Amino acid sequence: MSGDNIFSGLVEEHEGDARWAFGTGFTEALAGVDTTLPQNVNGQALSTYCQMLGDDALVCAQRLTHWVTDAPELEEEMALANIALDLLGQSRLLLARAGQADGTGRDEDDFAYWREADRFRNVCLAEAPRGDFARTIMTLLVLSSWRLALMARLRNSTDPVLAAIADKAVNELSYHREYAISWTLRLGDGTAYSRERMIEAVQDVWPFTGELFATHPVESELAAQGVGVDPATTREEIHGVLTQVLTTATLETPPAFSDGAISGRDGRHTDELVPLLAEMQKVAREHPEATW
Repeated sequence: MSGDNIFSGLVEEHEGDARWAFGTGFTEALAGVDTTLPQNVNGQALSTYCQMLGDDALVCAQRLTHWVTDAPELEEEMALANIALDLLGQSRLLLARAGQADGTGRDEDDFAYWREADRFRNVCLAEAPRGDFARTIMTLLVLSSWRLALMARLRNSTDPVLAAIADKAVNELSYHREYAISWTLRLGDGTAYSRERMIEAVQDVWPFTGELFATHPVESELAAQGVGVDPATTREEIHGVLTQVLTTATLETPPAFSDGAISGRDGRHTDELVPLLAEMQKVAREHPEATW
């Protein structure tokens, strides 16, 4: 890197691309992808499935933005904001696919801003209280590990759009998990106080994990067709990952995941989702015709 300071160096490295500040690699994720629905696939089921995965990302992204101006260090504020942006990008693609699949033509804004809480299909862990930094890290560790396992499998989806979205998401989610692992190790094997906070974070987050592996009928239907993934198939992998991370962080790993009931996937949420959505949807609903 040349230049008198870091900023001039960055500009030189990305000369000719005014968008460098938003990351690298601007190839459109769906460029050249056939958006025609696969034969014999129920469009409504595919739409519902895309809403599930899209809502997980959207709600988690909104929760992570609560750390902007509130993170322990500026570097972590930027990291969490960028993770939220990655998830937002995944959500946009998935919700747009949902509108294509059900034939309504709705776009991502329609899904994000004009549904009530009982129409959202995210797992409850995504909307769980932010808590302190340790709890956010534990939530991110679980969600990114689980979502990475799903997306890695979805790269082989017979729906080319889902496969393309998943292929892009795998790289992003790998970083999200790596970030969460690094902080789990620092906090778990750090000071007595940081260890205490991580122990409590594990205890707070673990009760939400059972739902991640409960198979919804839509997931079962699409998995049988090679379109979707049965989340139950990721259970052992995710428990193995979390066991390895927590053991390395000198933290005790809770027992195997309980058999959770389907809740968020069918629109049954915690009390946390309504105020979170009210915050996210406020501007769009107060100025429905606004453009910017």
